[in-house]
Amino acid sequence: MKIVIIGAGGRLGSALMREYRDKFEILGFDHEQLDLADNKQISDWIEPLDFDVMINAAAFTNVDLCETQREQAFQINADAPKLLAQICSSKKAKLIHFSTDYVFDGEKRGPYLEDDSAKPISVYGESKRSGEINVLESNERHLIIRVSWVFGPERPSFIDAMVKRAQDEEQIEAVSDKFSTPTYTGDIAQTLPRFFDADVPDGILHFANSGKCSWQEYAQFALDSCHSLGIPLKARTVGALKLDDMKNWIARRPVYSVLSTAKYAALAGGPPRSWRDAVADYIKRSYSKI
Repeated sequence: MKIVIIGAGGRLGSALMREYRDKFEILGFDHEQLDLADNKQISDWIEPLDFDVMINAAAFTNVDLCETQREQAFQINADAPKLLAQICSSKKAKLIHFSTDYVFDGEKRGPYLEDDSAKPISVYGESKRSGEINVLESNERHLIIRVSWVFGPERPSFIDAMVKRAQDEEQIEAVSDKFSTPTYTGDIAQTLPRFFDADVPDGILHFANSGKCSWQEYAQFALDSCHSLGIPLKARTVGALKLDDMKNWIARRPVYSVLSTAKYAALAGGPPRSWRDAVADYIKRSYSKI
């Protein structure tokens, strides 16, 4: 099977490249090689290729910067996926396009289902939702996978920032009134191939590690995992911040954006592992000298 990965230098794309390089025929494009803001470059590079599956793991993900660069956000997150989907359709290839929990407004207090109404409250969320619509309108076989709070070893994320701060500072804090679920890139990479050939009803699937947490709980568990492995940290506990304390944020964020993985569990025969198991695994692999 021939697979093209867009965003091969990013946090998720790098994990996919690492996981698949010895299993499939892989061609990856990072931002330097393929600018999703340039439709002509996309056409020139992608149209001549022969492939079975394309995975688009690239996006303009700086939530606050999207607010001031709306045109760029929509070009990369909405228009480029539309063109990629059209090219894939013309080749009878499948596009797997990654999206986000930020397509929801956060007003629900139970896990969001795939068919719940998407009501984004930021330019980032709006642009990603437009990208979803564009992809699904191009071909019903294409697949949207929504993920949340993605972390992994290839590129630093929230969890790495908190561990780094805990190594340097005795007191650290994180937001305690915003809830979602961490998603480990290694778990995404391992489960994704089951959907290369399979059709998913309605073309949208949620994938995140099981459970839910706040950023404070997430960070506290990461510190606890470090301490249990003997990894030296100056901080032992994570203090609480409120969303209202984040005065430097420009974009609104959904307060609650936990993704239901019931549909995934039905298709895959079981749910993803818990976020705690995934985080503990990541901490051991990335930070432990044991």
